[in-house]
Amino acid sequence: MHIYHGTNPLATYPRIIGHEVTGEVVKAGESVSRLKEGDKVVLEPIDTCGECYACRNGRANVCEKLEVYGVHRDGGMQEYMVVNEAHLHKVDASIPFEDSVLVEPFTIGAQANWRGNVQKGDTVLIQGAGPIGICCLKVTKLLGATCFITDLSEERLDFAVKCGADKVIHAGKEDVVETVMEATAGEGANVVIDAVCLPQTFELGIHAASIAGHVVVLGFDERPSTISQLPITKKELTIVGSRLQTNQFEKVIKWMEEKELNVDEMVTHTFSIDEIKEAMSFIENNPNEVRKAVISM
Repeated sequence: MHIYHGTNPLATYPRIIGHEVTGEVVKAGESVSRLKEGDKVVLEPIDTCGECYACRNGRANVCEKLEVYGVHRDGGMQEYMVVNEAHLHKVDASIPFEDSVLVEPFTIGAQANWRGNVQKGDTVLIQGAGPIGICCLKVTKLLGATCFITDLSEERLDFAVKCGADKVIHAGKEDVVETVMEATAGEGANVVIDAVCLPQTFELGIHAASIAGHVVVLGFDERPSTISQLPITKKELTIVGSRLQTNQFEKVIKWMEEKELNVDEMVTHTFSIDEIKEAMSFIENNPNEVRKAVISM
C-alpha cells in the first residue's frame, strides 16, 4: 500500500508491485536442477550481491545492493515472472495457493522472533495485531513462549485470541506497560516486537522490556523517538532491527507442510487481477475487515 501511494522510502519507480508470491513453474531452463514444470513454488523475493559485509556474514537480507521483487524490481502482480531457481522454494502440491502465498509474510514473523532470540518459556509482547503481528504471534507460540499482543481494534484482538495469544491488551483503553508489568509480576516482557513502529510504540517497548530483554523494531517510520539512555543501559537491553528474512523459508514451509503452522482465516478476501484498483481501495478503507487479500490470476 505504501508503494502504491509512493510513500515507501525504499521503492523505485515505475514498478509492478507484489513481493508475496506463489505460483507454478510453467517452464524451466536447461541448467535448472531443483525444479520442473508443474511444481508449486513460493518466491524468496530478494536478490543480493553475495560480496558485501552483510552477505559475507550471513545477513544477505540487508545486502548493501539489495533488490526486492515488487520494490526495486518488478514483482508478482503479473501473469508470468522469470526468476533464478535460487529464489524459488518448492511446496507440497497439497497446500492450497491461498496458504502457500502466506509463506513469505510468515518468514517476516520468524525473522523477528529470531532477531529477538525468543526462547521457550519467554514472555513476548507484540505491539500490533495486524497481519505481520499475527505472523509474529503464531511463530512465538510455535517456539513455546507466552505471548501478549496489543492493538486498538477489538476485532483484531479477538482474532489474536483465536490465534493463541495468552493476553490481549487494548492500547487505547489500558496502560500497556502497567498491564505487562502486572501480568509478569514486575519483570516485564523478555522480548518486545514492535509491529506498529510509531515513535511512541518504540518508546513504550523500551519501558515494557525486562532486564536483559530484547526490543525488535519492524517498520520504516522516519520520525524520531525520544528515548532516555538510562533504561537501555540500566537494563542492558538489546535493541535490534528486523528486515525481511534470513534463511527462514525452509523452516516456515516445513511448519506449513507438517500442519504445525495453522494459517486458517488469514486470507479474508480474494480479487482477480482485473479488480486490482478496487482491491487496493477496499483494503485501505476496511483495515479491520482485511487480514490478507489475495490477488489471483
